[in-house]
Amino acid sequence: MADLLGFVLSGLVSGALYALLATGLVLSYSASGLFNFAHGATAYLCALAFYELHSGFGWPAVPTAVLLVCVLAPALGLGLDRLMFRKLARVGETAQIVATIGLLVALPALGLWIVELLADAGTSVKPAENQFGLPGVGPSPAASWQLADGVGVDSDQLIIWVTTAVVALGLWVLMRHTPLGLKLRAAVDNRSLVELRGLSADRLSSIAWMLSSGLAGLAGVLATPLLGLSAHDFTLFLFVSATAAVLGRFVSVPLAFAGGLGLGVLQNLVAGYADFAERITGFRTAVPFLILFAGLLLMTRRRRTAGTAAADPPPVDYLAGRSRLRRWGPWAVAAALLAASFYTVTTPFWSGILAQGLALSLVFVSFTVVTGLGAMVSLAQATFVTGAALVAGLLMSHGWPFVAAAAVGTCAAAVLGALVALPALRLGGRSLALATLALAFLADQVLFQIGWLRNGDTGWAVPRPALGPVDLDDDRALGVALTVLVTAAVAALSALRDSPSGRAMLAVRSAPAAAMASGVSVVRTKLVLFTLSAGLAGFGGVMYASYNTRVTATDFTAMTGLIWLAVVVAAGLRRPQFAVVAGLVYALVPHLISDYVTESVHLPVILFGLAGLALANDPDGYCAAVPVRLHRRRAASASDLHALSGVPSDGTATHGFQAGRPEAAGPNAGGLKASGPNAGDLNARGLKASGFPALPDSPGEPPSSAPIPTPAAAPTPASAPALRLCGIRAGYDGAPVLHGVDLAVRPGEILALLGPNGAGKSTTCRVAAGLMPPLDGRVYVAGRDATRDGAVRRSRAGVVLAPEGRGIFPALTIEENLALYLRRRDAREAVYERFPGLAGRRGVPAGALSGGEQQMLALAPLLQRPPQVLIADEPSLGLAPRVVEEVFRLLAELRDHGTALLLVEEKATEVLEVADTVAYLAQGRVTWCGPRTAVEADRLTEAYLGLAATPGTDPGLPAPPTAPAANEGVVRP
Repeated sequence: MADLLGFVLSGLVSGALYALLATGLVLSYSASGLFNFAHGATAYLCALAFYELHSGFGWPAVPTAVLLVCVLAPALGLGLDRLMFRKLARVGETAQIVATIGLLVALPALGLWIVELLADAGTSVKPAENQFGLPGVGPSPAASWQLADGVGVDSDQLIIWVTTAVVALGLWVLMRHTPLGLKLRAAVDNRSLVELRGLSADRLSSIAWMLSSGLAGLAGVLATPLLGLSAHDFTLFLFVSATAAVLGRFVSVPLAFAGGLGLGVLQNLVAGYADFAERITGFRTAVPFLILFAGLLLMTRRRRTAGTAAADPPPVDYLAGRSRLRRWGPWAVAAALLAASFYTVTTPFWSGILAQGLALSLVFVSFTVVTGLGAMVSLAQATFVTGAALVAGLLMSHGWPFVAAAAVGTCAAAVLGALVALPALRLGGRSLALATLALAFLADQVLFQIGWLRNGDTGWAVPRPALGPVDLDDDRALGVALTVLVTAAVAALSALRDSPSGRAMLAVRSAPAAAMASGVSVVRTKLVLFTLSAGLAGFGGVMYASYNTRVTATDFTAMTGLIWLAVVVAAGLRRPQFAVVAGLVYALVPHLISDYVTESVHLPVILFGLAGLALANDPDGYCAAVPVRLHRRRAASASDLHALSGVPSDGTATHGFQAGRPEAAGPNAGGLKASGPNAGDLNARGLKASGFPALPDSPGEPPSSAPIPTPAAAPTPASAPALRLCGIRAGYDGAPVLHGVDLAVRPGEILALLGPNGAGKSTTCRVAAGLMPPLDGRVYVAGRDATRDGAVRRSRAGVVLAPEGRGIFPALTIEENLALYLRRRDAREAVYERFPGLAGRRGVPAGALSGGEQQMLALAPLLQRPPQVLIADEPSLGLAPRVVEEVFRLLAELRDHGTALLLVEEKATEVLEVADTVAYLAQGRVTWCGPRTAVEADRLTEAYLGLAATPGTDPGLPAPPTAPAANEGVVRP
């Protein structure tokens, strides 16, 4: 019993640290969608600072800890959020993972380098690297108490338990009972909707990162007496705590906290009572990684793939279509010059360094296969390198020739890769990365500890081969041979990429569901890629071991693989030739820095790690960014040239159109005249179709003199509508959607925007709400130019978007959804009086409501605090007819309160019952705008079918003398 109690108590100590780290991981991931691999590095940095300030400079322990946890760590989190995390949230998951891995590598090295510089400056710092038995926040030496026979507790453990309990209680109060916690949980639930409610998601993300870094700093300071100052141990601690984050599914702070405590206890119990572990070297230290791997397999849910867009679309290849000579000529010349340099310009020392870089390039090319082609982040490549080299060395010690031993070692690495891939392929993204890293640590702790495989600490000799008359003992000959091998590997992978099999692999990378529908086996393709990558890494490992002439089990650890991945991704993963550049840079830079900058071993690690910072701007790497920048520069020069000549840069004729605004070729050509009793009012308001000239209200009357102003001219405040779009052009990733849209909606008016699917209605809503900046044109809110305002400022100015679907936070309760918009309790009670169905369920999560109830919840608070402008995007989508009537009745009530409503709908019959003005949108252009009474049923049908009225078929509509090409599709009521 005493043993059990001792295991539980000691397990709760490590479990408390796991809980703190896991809670920080969940907070940062929930707020930004980023899994921070550098979380443990932050903890180490704070532990290092605490040790130096307390033990070196003599600062008191408690104030120093408070300063680090409450100031330094949050400031670090805020700085990293501003510098990279905000941008990383918008790029692919591969760049996100690698950038934070780069920080994991760089931050500890940065801390140690600063200590080194301070020591050189003569300050009282102490040696920091791998120091153990250090004092903590409590008394030193720690006080101890005996709870029972053989069961004791010391002051450091007690401080950890009490602090963890206080932090847990504080986090619960913060997240559940404060406005800030409510906003943070809302940001987790729906980030874009938070901004539409006038809350800055970036600011909330910064707060979450500050809290997360503070928790990491607290864990680091508390763990100093237990872990010492070992960056490796802190990193291992992070990856174990990631298991607790998995238990919380990366969103639940309470579950992650409880999972961390349970994980610490379970780890101790398994290590204490598993008798078979005595016979397996390294098993006890590998228990956390077994738990991590099992947790990932059991707890990670499969993500929906059918019906989704490409998750990782490839960048535009600006060299596509160029000749083979243009694409490959420079690389072939570079390879020839490199081979020639070994016998011409390089010294023996630099010949060896270049040969080392080329051997590593073979390993780095394997990342191109698994991540560049397969979009799978493997953190186990160093394991395959070590495994293949050890097997080859073992066989050569038994007399096998080099070629045969290398072939078997390569096959062993490929088999090991297949064994790793089989259980892990059901995972993806961060889960796959964590799973492969867990397996890499298991290999380091268990597999490579087997005596007959590792041959003790001396390892195996791997002599260089002799290929006929060529003896590779000469670094120059080895360099030329490796140049040939690397060139062959790059050519083979490029041929594979351009082959039908390669295109299938790229299809699996971009859209697995679509690839499966096309008959491509996703699982088999990923397994082939993983196995091929492992085999290539193994072959590179054998060649690298041959360069060193010996291999040991500790030459390439899992942590080494993390640095490799950071370097390769920073250079570029999509093309194998970029990996070769990364290998040469990795070999050359440390020696260049040592010779010309500093002899510190930390600076190269810092540079390689911080290279991941650039992925926020160039997620495909430095090398891939070069042709992109050159193309943009050429495009900008061409655009300037065309602007000077007056010809559009796309080469199309203007046909009487300027800046996306149609101008008739003759009097009233292409013009749209509104008919009906409100036609004169329509013309007076200037609500003409997309900049068409005004027509006479009746025969003999002069044209209206109130045309829609050009984007450069702001309307006067006296006549300003509540919302006005002028000449809006917008699109996605260079694909235009809106072409010169002009709309205006006034207070107390409902403007219905109708049109077929794909016409650009939702894009118009996003531009009006500030979610998407226009490429051209202006947005005016109450006469003020708000074009540069984002969604947050637009919302605070009174412009509210009810997005397509349901504008609610599903994970928050009804009461919490209302509290985000209505701060005062009496306002929320008024909502409950108006909607008694919500009152009795105020504690129910909004996601549990029916579709109609969710829409009522989204619109109900607006009645208590009517906005200046409401943009409603498909508010009746998926609702029953009775509920649709209620929704439109609420919208009409808002209009009566003076709100200007831009209503996007596909239910034309219902919307025409409440609309004051109607506008048709087709192919990104407003083709007609007029009062509701002027709408004709047949023209409405034609608008929804995307057809145009044929000029001259309607006797009441004169055909224009000239119909510009760009006016095709214009609907005339």
